[in-house]
Amino acid sequence: MKLFKYSKSLLLLMMILPWFTVPLMGKEAFKRFLPAGLFISLIVRIVNFIAKKRKWWWWYQTLHPKISGVFPFIWGPFLIGSMWILKLTYGKFFRYMFLNLAIDGAFTYGLVYYLQKLGIASLVRLKKINLLLIFTVEALLLYGFQIIKDRLFSQTLLRFK
Repeated sequence: MKLFKYSKSLLLLMMILPWFTVPLMGKEAFKRFLPAGLFISLIVRIVNFIAKKRKWWWWYQTLHPKISGVFPFIWGPFLIGSMWILKLTYGKFFRYMFLNLAIDGAFTYGLVYYLQKLGIASLVRLKKINLLLIFTVEALLLYGFQIIKDRLFSQTLLRFK
């Protein structure tokens, strides 16, 4: 059975479903980690722009012709997933990196295969190991952003006390 006709529905579900977990995260954690999630989402958007120009990967399916196929991934599992990973592991760097590597590895060596089979996306001029390297650099940027944000925010609070 061909699943190509369901690929738009799958993209829409992938974007919406992670948002249902936000109430489980807690209001304080959401507010604390949202800036880092938005920052890394912007970085991923920039990387995707570069990838499109260099044909590292290709998105065959989109939700709308004027919206990139990566949009549901950025504003769904990537944004919310990044915030969850920070909530669960922030302050424990090696645990953070291990969890990121496990999730990014599952995406790179598992989900990419199914995205290609479903006609949603595929790697073109990029090897899987290079994609995993990009994800690792993004994970380091995410963690670094959160550290800087926390330090700046705590210093700002100390000034107003």
